[in-house]
Amino acid sequence: MKLNTTNKYNILLSNKEEKEMPLSEILGENKTILYFYPRDNTPGCTTENKDFTSLKKEFEEIGYKLVWVSKDSIESHKKFVEKQELKNDLISDPELILHKELWAYWEKNNYGKIVMWVIRSTFIVDKNGEVLEEYRNIRAKGHAERILKEIKK
Repeated sequence: MKLNTTNKYNILLSNKEEKEMPLSEILGENKTILYFYPRDNTPGCTTENKDFTSLKKEFEEIGYKLVWVSKDSIESHKKFVEKQELKNDLISDPELILHKELWAYWEKNNYGKIVMWVIRSTFIVDKNGEVLEEYRNIRAKGHAERILKEIKK
């Protein structure tokens, strides 16, 4: 599957700068790990984001860029980054464009009621927007370590 790399997204960069950029520029020159999470400042999302932050250097050493995606606003991302001392780029996708393109927003059975929901998912994407690997319905705890171990094989 190849992503539409011309779509533009608001992104909060790890240096706390806010920009609007096409996906092609966000992806850069190496492989990128796009991690979709439901919501800023929730327990599972905080755990997973902190785990990825703690392993950022190891991912970069083997040529991977980390980019998180949620439907939260840039303002919410700023508060999340500040409060949790996170160090990665965060895309704000409130219109769910990238979410829907990767099927990371779908139906979920929530206590017997079908609701639309962000599916915690991770995608490894090359610089051209080609999806190389995908992980869906993942558990937050330990996920960053599992991805790192798998891509080091």
